Amino acid sequence: MSYFRPNIEAMASYQPGEQPRGGEFIKLNTNENPYPPSPAVIEAIRRVAVEGLRKYPDPMATAFREQAARLLGVEPDWILAGNGSDDLLTIVTRSFVGSGEMIVAPTPSYILYRSLAEIQGASFAEVPFTDTWDLPDKFDSPGARLAFLPNPNSPSGTMIAPQRVRELAGRLHGSSPLVVDEAYTDFAEENCVSLVRDLENVIVTRSLSKSYSLAGIRFGYAVARPEIIAGMTKVKDSYNCDAVSIAAATAALVDQEHFRQNTARIRATRERMTAALRNFGFQLPDSQANFVWCTHGPAPARRLYEELKNRRILVRFMSYPGSGDGLRISVGSDAEVDQLLEELKKII
Repeated sequence: MSYFRPNIEAMASYQPGEQPRGGEFIKLNTNENPYPPSPAVIEAIRRVAVEGLRKYPDPMATAFREQAARLLGVEPDWILAGNGSDDLLTIVTRSFVGSGEMIVAPTPSYILYRSLAEIQGASFAEVPFTDTWDLPDKFDSPGARLAFLPNPNSPSGTMIAPQRVRELAGRLHGSSPLVVDEAYTDFAEENCVSLVRDLENVIVTRSLSKSYSLAGIRFGYAVARPEIIAGMTKVKDSYNCDAVSIAAATAALVDQEHFRQNTARIRATRERMTAALRNFGFQLPDSQANFVWCTHGPAPARRLYEELKNRRILVRFMSYPGSGDGLRISVGSDAEVDQLLEELKKII
């Protein structure tokens, strides 16, 4: 006998990328930053370890919200901190979508969106990207209570321009919020946070896992109108961010010079990596993220994934119904990318 709700019993669990436990791997499968965080982060963690572990953390992560607000040019009540951006996506879904209602998202994109819908007992509508990785004007589905837009998108790394997002949000206005998932925006040329000031139905979520090298800390934040943030605060766990993560994330935001150098280095490697993979025969859209999406290569994607894994290099094999399969490859350090390219050359 099962005690689970029928929708939980029926759904498949979300499968994160492989995290190897034994031996040395070059990990290019989960879009982690290959470089360490700011030294200020390490010092902030040391201080908390000495002074701040016996008491509960600040439930609203006030120090972080104040720092993020200064960077973005908003007030702190426009910011909500979370245990990674996935926590914010969960809070948003729980806040706006009930059983039997609908969520819409593009495809192929982040597969967690479907899981969030299924947990709520909601239906999930997918709108295919066009051949140029744009979205049709009819992105919304009648009756949808929430729309997700990963921007830059995963797995493609492509981005929809802010003006185009504004148009899509305007069509949704009055029917549903639009969540612009900007987990990779710090590697892009533009972002959509300014839309939050102009459009009351836009919510932007961000992560510190990638560009700030804090995947092991788990910290993200949402930007939205204060009334939206206030409503989402009712739904979040009481202490959804711990003292260590708040201190680390705040220190990371303060050290913007380290951040700029880190992201610039990754973008430069991404361009070199893209050119090399195209020379091997892969098709790659221009990426605005810290990964590239390789399709129609010189050998089947599944075989290349397995061959690389045998050589202790992990990439992400992904397959989407109706869209085919490919390899999503994170931008590693220059040495890691050189090793990847050398091994691919041998395989091909």
